[in-house]
Amino acid sequence: MVTKIDSIIEELKSLTLLEAAELVKQIEETFDVDASAASGAGMVVMPTSLENSSSPSVEEKTEFNVVLEEVPASKKISILKIVRSLTSLGLKEAKDLVESVPKTLKEATSKEDAEEMKSKLEEAGAKVSIT
Repeated sequence: MVTKIDSIIEELKSLTLLEAAELVKQIEETFDVDASAASGAGMVVMPTSLENSSSPSVEEKTEFNVVLEEVPASKKISILKIVRSLTSLGLKEAKDLVESVPKTLKEATSKEDAEEMKSKLEEAGAKVSIT
């Protein structure tokens, strides 16, 4: 039984943030639970071995900017469509944005949203960075 749990833990360690979020969503749906309810249920969070309680705590960055770095000419139309769907810009505004790279696409967004936007744009062929 312990080896099964250990192998599950090792698999979880290899997940990306986007995959972990999807996993939580599927667990909530499958078992009809709410993961956000657990945080206020009197649970104690123990520091992991990676955390050093004697070092000063560093605040984790919570807001990210998505920057469209490069748009290949052959992929411009498909990237333009994705930019419009992600930003709700009009056709002219989205076209101007895509043609004036590098350009910030979204400011002060969550890490999950930034990763999702990046993956959609990269699938279409764009080069994107998260700052």
